[in-house]
This record gives sequence, C-alpha cells and structure tokens, in this order.
Amino acid sequence: MFELTMPKMGESVAEATITQWLKNEGDTIALDESVLTIATDKVDSDIPSPVAGVLVKRLFNENDVIQVGQVIAHIQTEGDAPAAAPTKTEAPAPAPAAEKAVPEAPAEPTPAASAAAIEASTEAVKQSTGAIPRESNGRFYSPLVRSIAEAEGVSEAELNSIEGSGNEGRVTKSDVLAFLKNRKAAPAPVAAPAAAPAAVASSTTAPAVSGHGFKAPAPTIFPGDELVEMDRMRTLIADHMVMSKHVSPHVTSFVEADVTNIVLWRNKVKGSYEKRENDKLTFTPIFMEAVVKAIKDFPNINVSIDGKTIVKHKPINLGMATALPTGNLIVPVIKNADRYSLSGLAKAVNELADKARNNQLSPDDIQGGTYTVTNVGTFGNVMGTPIINQPQVAILALGAIRKMPAVVETPSGDMIAIRHKMFLSHSYDHRVVDGALGGMFVRRVADYLEQWDVNREI
Repeated sequence: MFELTMPKMGESVAEATITQWLKNEGDTIALDESVLTIATDKVDSDIPSPVAGVLVKRLFNENDVIQVGQVIAHIQTEGDAPAAAPTKTEAPAPAPAAEKAVPEAPAEPTPAASAAAIEASTEAVKQSTGAIPRESNGRFYSPLVRSIAEAEGVSEAELNSIEGSGNEGRVTKSDVLAFLKNRKAAPAPVAAPAAAPAAVASSTTAPAVSGHGFKAPAPTIFPGDELVEMDRMRTLIADHMVMSKHVSPHVTSFVEADVTNIVLWRNKVKGSYEKRENDKLTFTPIFMEAVVKAIKDFPNINVSIDGKTIVKHKPINLGMATALPTGNLIVPVIKNADRYSLSGLAKAVNELADKARNNQLSPDDIQGGTYTVTNVGTFGNVMGTPIINQPQVAILALGAIRKMPAVVETPSGDMIAIRHKMFLSHSYDHRVVDGALGGMFVRRVADYLEQWDVNREI
C-alpha cells in the first residue's frame, strides 16, 4: 500500500489547503496523474501520484488543512493485497460545526505577487496595526491562521492561549475555528442603540475590516448591483497592496527614454531569432538586462528592510509582474538574472510567462525576488505609479512605447524627428532610498536603453 504524502512546496511553505479532489475512492490512477489540487499562500498546485494504482482511501476532505509530509491518501498498487480501511487515528477528524460557526472566515490565500514578502514584513506591520506576527512566544503561526485571527479580531494573547493540535503543538485552522465557536457562544454584551447617519442609511453593507485593521466605508448598494466575493488570489493581492502602502512611504520618479535604436534593432533580428531559437524576442528581456546593469551600478536598490536592519542582497532576483487571464496578478521571479545572457533572459521570461498563463508556476517560481519590474505599457498605459512588492524597496513600471516628435541633435544642427519614446516610472521606499538614489537609478536604466548598439548580435 503506497502512502501519498503532502510534498514540500517551498522553503517557507509548511501547510496547504485541499481545494479539490480530482480522484474519488476506487478510481484508477496512472503514473504521474494528478490526484488532488492544493492551495498554499504561494500558489495553487496539483499533486500527482508517483505510482500507478487504485485510490482506496482519501484521508482528508476538501478545505482541510494538511501539513508538509502528512499522509493524504492510500493508493493500492499492483501486487498489493486488499487493505483494511485506515483507522480514524490516521487523520484528524473534520470539524464541520466549527466551519459553520464562522462562514465569514477567509479561505487560505493563494498566489500573488509574493506571499513570502508578506510574511517577512508582518512584524513591521504589527508595530502600528496590531497584526498577528509570524512567531509569538516561540510558536509559529501560518498565514492562514493569522489571516483568520486578524479578520475575527483575535488578539495575539488570545492566539497564544489556544492549545494547538497540529505538529509540535502548532495551532491549526480547526483550532482557531473551535476557539471562535466557543467565544461566540458566550453571552454578548448588549450594545446601546444608536441612530444611523442619514448619509449611509441606504447602504445595507457593514463596513469592511481589512486584515490590517483599517475600516473601509460601506458602499451604497443600488438596485441591480451585483455582489461578487473576492477569490483567494484577489484577497491576497488586496491585503498585500494595503500593507505595502502602510509600511513604505512611496516616492515615484519619472524618466522619458528614447528607445528608437532598440525598436529598430528588434525589428531587424526578431525574425531570425525566432527561427533559430523557436522562441519570441520581446522587449521585456531587453529592459530586464538594462535593470540588471543599473542594479550593479547602484546595489543599494537591491535591498530589503528587516525592522531597522538593511539587508543587502547578493543575488539579483528580478520579479516580473504578470497579468493572468482571470485578471489577477502574479510575480514570477528570474533568479540570478545577472548570470543570464540576453538570449537566456528571453527564454526565462517566456518560460515563466507561459507557466503563469497556464497556472503551472511552483512556489519556488514566485519567491525570493529582490527587485520587481511591471510593464504597464502592455495595456496601453503611458506611465504608472506602481506599489512596492514588500519586502523589496523599489519597483519599476515600463510605459508604452510611442512614436513622438523630438528634438534630435545632429552634426549639422538640431532637427525635429519622429522617435520611439517611453516613460519609466520608479517607485521606491523613502525610508532607505532617497530621491537622489531613486532618481539616478531610473536615469541609469534609461541611459542603458538609449545607448543600445544597433549592430549587436544575439
């Protein structure tokens, strides 16, 4: 009898939520065929079977939280004798009553722009928002447990008082839900009636409270309005963006770059490159190469903040914000981008973009970024003011390339010519990046783009 276990999905991933069983008990499973889908705070993934056989027992239900290394199911392989059904002690009993007691508890968040960044900056947010830290009193709290606790107003002290049923006494989702059920069962104090302001009398929605303690005003619901609940990815993106704006004082510098030589060069070589490499040559790897060169010139851009400590990163790991067909956003990372040639960057960019579009990114693909680039020009935008991907300290937005009239200096004098131009928008954390550094960096990126060699080989 083969035991299918929860595999390790990344260094910072300790648990996952089962979102869907793809196989029922009694179904035949082929080698490497997907058995179930799980969601971590990084990305959604299918769990394949390393053996062929028959699924005889599923030890967990959908929406159950499982730990890395925990047995998920039993698969009978060829030659195995029929086995008795697993005892109840092989898996924790589900708590349906607790689930019903708190239907508003958020589901475990999924990928997005860099969930590891949220964990790394949790302590900084906690200082001013009261968010639950990743570790407290020597206990580790998963992102799912912390998000439920924050949404339900469970204090750090209350969370520390909960007896954990997980591995090494870790508090699990079920433990928190059971605690909330018991707490809600206690008599609630009678609130004094208060007259509602006339301005919001037409709204039937209570003010929303984010995971960071901020109260948003309730919108007015008009006849015919549609109410759509955020999916897990959108919820994670929303929390991440609010957290980033709260943590970092954002400043944005703009530079206009003349990329005519790049446009002409790419038009000249892209056909032969595609035939030779069977891959497309987009503008993105060209911009990435310029960013890498500028980071080498200004290494203090390639840093993170841990409390009052500046972490200077040795690797240059470039995140590339990628829009998904669902409208959500994810940030796959090119690790050690400074070690790639232009052709290598082109292949890395295309591979990650393709994996993102087909929902095939692994947790390792979207963690470890040290600087992020986002291409708002893809949507026809001239420029933007991007939000920093925490715990990084800067992000570059690439605007659309447009034909513009410009003054060009020639040996015979100034002339008006049609040039290909674009705006670069550089947002940075003013706690550690001053205007001089932030401005010089984006100017250097533009310089590398404008100095492009039209005779370059690839």
